[in-house]
Amino acid sequence: MTILAHAWRNIWRNSRRTWITVAATSMSTALMIATYCLMDGMMVKYVEDATNMVTGQAQVHAKGWLADREIYKALADPGRIAKAAEAAGMGAAMRSYGFGLVSRGMKSAGASFWGVDPEAETRWFTLASKVEKGSFLGARPKRGMVLGRRLAKSLEARVGSEIVAVVQAADGSMGNELFTVTGILAMAGDSIDRGAALIHRDDFRDLFVTGRVHEVAMMAGERMTEPEIRSAMAGAVGGDELKTWKELNPMMSDMIEFGRASIWLFGGIFFLASALGVMNTMLMATYERVREFGILKALGTSPFRIVRDIEAEAFMLGLVSTAIGAAAGGLLSWYFTAHGLDTSRWGVEGFTSGGIVFNPLWQGRLTVGTFAGPVVVMWITCLLAALYPAVKAARLDPVKAIGHV
Repeated sequence: MTILAHAWRNIWRNSRRTWITVAATSMSTALMIATYCLMDGMMVKYVEDATNMVTGQAQVHAKGWLADREIYKALADPGRIAKAAEAAGMGAAMRSYGFGLVSRGMKSAGASFWGVDPEAETRWFTLASKVEKGSFLGARPKRGMVLGRRLAKSLEARVGSEIVAVVQAADGSMGNELFTVTGILAMAGDSIDRGAALIHRDDFRDLFVTGRVHEVAMMAGERMTEPEIRSAMAGAVGGDELKTWKELNPMMSDMIEFGRASIWLFGGIFFLASALGVMNTMLMATYERVREFGILKALGTSPFRIVRDIEAEAFMLGLVSTAIGAAAGGLLSWYFTAHGLDTSRWGVEGFTSGGIVFNPLWQGRLTVGTFAGPVVVMWITCLLAALYPAVKAARLDPVKAIGHV
């Protein structure tokens, strides 16, 4: 305790310099806590947006279906795959896909028809909540259709509009049905916006004359990691292909990894700047006390004790700085977690990357790691930055040091 008391007294010998160092270091700590909170929230939100809406954490398809999306390349036993997913504690949604034309009056466009189970989509995924106008599909087939926003715009369709669907059915015949628009999606990604036409699975079966299922999307939330999902589904997949969301959307996966690496790079720059500030302060303090250290060494004080005393001063300086920085950073992080940053105020209404549309509300995520990590690292940085001045003082020649002016 005596060592720390002396260290506390010594750091306030030049209070102005100490306060400047404390202000700079605490500001760096606060900014790092807030930045880590925001960046961690961004990364988590990216993963949620990339998986929760449609993709899921993993999908199962017939071998080769992703390459050409032929209607005949269907899963052999999708029910078994869905049951295996549910038995493993995951949600599963079975989907069928086909291509054709949709028209309204004199307007027509190509469309990708999705045969979905409305109950499973609503329960496990968030696409149903993206309906901007109208409502999502009902539990029973009623020839309803939900359109992507750009597809609806090109058809000049509104909720209640009648849409004629013309497709080539699986048996070679021409499928032709009349649907009513029940909902129009908000911005949900390029492929969905431009061409998605969602219909009930039973309506898809009637239109395409097939009950084939091309995809089983699985969602486990935070209960299971991608490797655990692959392991749990290994027995049920058989000859089909299971791909995680990272394999289905490598661009998004790479962007998230790049974002995480950027956090460390950004933090390294701040910690380096803080280390230089602390080192400069300790060097100046050491220079002012050269005679003092010379006398101590002449009286028999060991170099280790001098290093210990200077490190104790750095410890106290780091304690004050990180305490203030932790308080300020904690308040900022709480605000970002509770309220977020609404980037739409700056003209950013949401952006698309890898085919995924992201919410313009940038919300933080305050965890033990994002809060304690910068505090601990900054404290260690202060101690390491003081090593050079401490060693320099410990190696002083007592005779020369005593005569220092």
